[in-house]
Amino acid sequence: MKSWTVRKGKPEDVPGVMQLVRELAEYERAPHEVTNTETAMLLDGFGEVPAFGLFVAEMNQEIIGIALHYARYSTWKGKMLYLEDIVVKEHLRGKGIGAELFEACLRHCVDMNYAGMTWQVLDWNEPALNFYRKYAANLDSEWINGKLLLAEIQKMDLT
Repeated sequence: MKSWTVRKGKPEDVPGVMQLVRELAEYERAPHEVTNTETAMLLDGFGEVPAFGLFVAEMNQEIIGIALHYARYSTWKGKMLYLEDIVVKEHLRGKGIGAELFEACLRHCVDMNYAGMTWQVLDWNEPALNFYRKYAANLDSEWINGKLLLAEIQKMDLT
C-alpha cells in the first residue's frame, strides 16, 4: 500500500522543493550550479505570471518528490509540455513515486491538449534512462544542448 500522495504544488512547498533541487544537483555532480533561491522560486512559480507548474509527492507532511514543468512551443508540433526536473528523495526511489509524478505530468499534458511532452536526461544516468524506457520514450541522442547564462550574455556587446 502506498504511503504518499501526489498533488499540485503550493507556495508552502517551496522549501521542500528547493531541498530536492539541491539533492538533484549533488546527484548530477553540480551542486555549485544551483543559484536559484526559495524567494525567486516562490515568485516565479506562484507570482502574478507563473513561469512553471509543479506536482509534489508528499508523505507525512514532507515533500519527497517533485515534477517541475512548464509550457514550451515547438514550431513543428505546437504547444508542448517541458518536464524540467523529476526528483525523488534518494532513499525512496524505486517505489513508484517517480512514476506517479511522471504520469501526473502526462495527464496534465492531455488535459491541456499539448502535442506532447519533452525532457532531457543525462547520458550517464542509467536509472533515469531505464525509467523512461519503461514508457517507450524516444530518447534522442542527436541534439546538442546549448545555453548562455546571464553573466555571459551581459559581457556581450549587443548594441
